[in-house]
Amino acid sequence: MSKLTQVTRTALIGLAIAAGLSATAASAAQGDAPTKAVKPARQCFYLSDWRGWTAPDKDTLYMKVRGRDVYRVDLSWGSNQLTWPGTHLVSIVRGSDSICNPLDLDLRVSDGMGFSTPIRAKTITKLTPDEVKAIPKKYQP
Repeated sequence: MSKLTQVTRTALIGLAIAAGLSATAASAAQGDAPTKAVKPARQCFYLSDWRGWTAPDKDTLYMKVRGRDVYRVDLSWGSNQLTWPGTHLVSIVRGSDSICNPLDLDLRVSDGMGFSTPIRAKTITKLTPDEVKAIPKKYQP
C-alpha cells in the first residue's frame, strides 16, 4: 500500500469518527432540549350518557355525564331562557351521538310549549374534580 493511500485512508477514518462524535453530541443536546407540548387526549362523551344540566348564565352550561363527569360548555349563541325555571334543553342527534367537539352538539332551548331556540357551543371542557367542587352548589348539575 502506498504512503498516499494510507494517508487518505487514515484521513477518511478520522473524518468518519469525527462525524460519529458530532452526531452523538447532537443527539445528546436534543435529549436535553424541551420537548414539544403534548396535546391532551380528546375528551369525548356520548349524549346517551348525559344525565343533567345547569346554566349559571346565558352563555355557560354544565353537563353531567355518566353520573360522575362534568363538562362545561361555553356558548357563542346562548339564550336567557337557559336560566329560567322549567326550561328544557333539547339535543338533536344526527348519526353518531358521540360528542368530541362543539360542532357535534346541536342544542335547542325549549319552553315546553313547542317553541325552541337554537344555541351554539363554542368550547367543551371536561372539568377536573377540583373544578367541579368549585361550582356553586345551586349550579351543580
